[in-house]
Amino acid sequence: MAASPPPYNPVPVAYQGGAGAVPVWLNKGDNAWQMVAATLVGLQSVPGLVILYGSIVKKKWAVNSAFMALYAFAAVVICWVSWAYKMSFGDKLLPFWGKAGPALGQKFLINQAALPASTHYFSDHKTVETAEITPWYPMATMVWFQCVFAAITVILLAGSVLGRMNFKAWMMFVPLWLTFSYTVGAFSLWGGGFLFHWGVMDYSGGYVIHLSSGIAGFTTAYWVGPRVKKDRERFPPNNVLLVLAGAGLLWMGWAGFNGGDPYAANTDSSMAVLNTNICAATSFLVWTWLDVIFFEKPSVIGAVQGMITGLVCITPAAGLVQGWAAIVMGVMSGSVPWFTMMIVDKRWKLLSAVDDTLGVVHTHAVAGFLGGILTGLFAEPELCALFLPVTNSRGGVYGGSGGMQILKQIVGALFIIGWNIVVTSIICLVLRCIVPLRMPEEQLLIGDDAVHGEEAYALWGDGEKYDVTRHELYSDDTSHAQKYPSSGATQVV
Repeated sequence: MAASPPPYNPVPVAYQGGAGAVPVWLNKGDNAWQMVAATLVGLQSVPGLVILYGSIVKKKWAVNSAFMALYAFAAVVICWVSWAYKMSFGDKLLPFWGKAGPALGQKFLINQAALPASTHYFSDHKTVETAEITPWYPMATMVWFQCVFAAITVILLAGSVLGRMNFKAWMMFVPLWLTFSYTVGAFSLWGGGFLFHWGVMDYSGGYVIHLSSGIAGFTTAYWVGPRVKKDRERFPPNNVLLVLAGAGLLWMGWAGFNGGDPYAANTDSSMAVLNTNICAATSFLVWTWLDVIFFEKPSVIGAVQGMITGLVCITPAAGLVQGWAAIVMGVMSGSVPWFTMMIVDKRWKLLSAVDDTLGVVHTHAVAGFLGGILTGLFAEPELCALFLPVTNSRGGVYGGSGGMQILKQIVGALFIIGWNIVVTSIICLVLRCIVPLRMPEEQLLIGDDAVHGEEAYALWGDGEKYDVTRHELYSDDTSHAQKYPSSGATQVV
């Protein structure tokens, strides 16, 4: 007797799971998007910020600045899979910290992704309000997606100390700051920590990434000390066109940055990507208009700063607000950080005394804090229900519990600010007992060739007009030419 045919399955064969590398819980679309989103965020760092840092600084610091970013990316990857992922998204150790552990074995990585501390209960602590976060793809995808966020945070921090931090100190600083600062913010707000369960909104890292990198960068700049006087007085970008290339990678990569945070290719992801571009474009235009109105010239570097502040500001709100709110946030992010950078920075002694090379405290800390507060104001209830663990969450303009939400956002920001100031200061104080945080004066005067034995261009000058009395040699100080002879590959050319 012939065997009966298998029952009809309306699901196409390509989407039927249950065997081998396609378990029944795997959603191929979600997995593909999450890996693409992770790659987009990775491209923001490498080569995005590598190019941007290497081109926005004075010529003599191009190699050092780019390499600081590249080194940080590589170091974070190893630290992340060795212990830091589980400190950020693993089982709860403390209300603000997860238990450390490796994320390297296949028994862990090929299982369905899950954030074990994310189950949210009602006030009775027994009834589940929102189930544990369990995306429809493997842990390996989640680990890598979160890794590139950790990496870009440290790289953003580096923008505050370009042009003078001892590279050996930076090599030690990266794993320490990742371990004792970043993991705390990530677990507290995303991994199931106390701010996550309290209902503080941070859709994609306005606090975890941008506020923390801005505050930690400013704090590190304070302890490292300033650039040499000559660099502080004149620090022209060595290649404005490459600055735009790096900025473009940042902007387009933000689709993965914000669009990947619903952990699925869903409607909220689409909303987040659209809002990201609306806010960034608005902020870009507002910053440019302000430059024209007050300085009579549209600055390319200024426009890039405006683009970045718009992207930063919308990050905590990307999938939680409506399009009109994204425009309002763009207007605010193009004007408030512009005011703090152009006006307040020159009048407030604390800001002017600390040499924050790229103004990260303005573009990331101020913009991130601003975005967090505006999220608490504009978060739309229906969109909140698509993403947040606390039901009935809403922004202040929608009444109800919205007023309390603004308070939550302020408290969350203060925790991130306070933690980063204290922990970053401790790390710097410990490190300077081992190695100087700042380069020696001889290296500061010459730059890349003294530090790395390499230069970005076999050309004279630092983006300045040619002057035979100043540009006959590559160095700012020709008296040190023999002490640090040229040895890099560029010198062979």
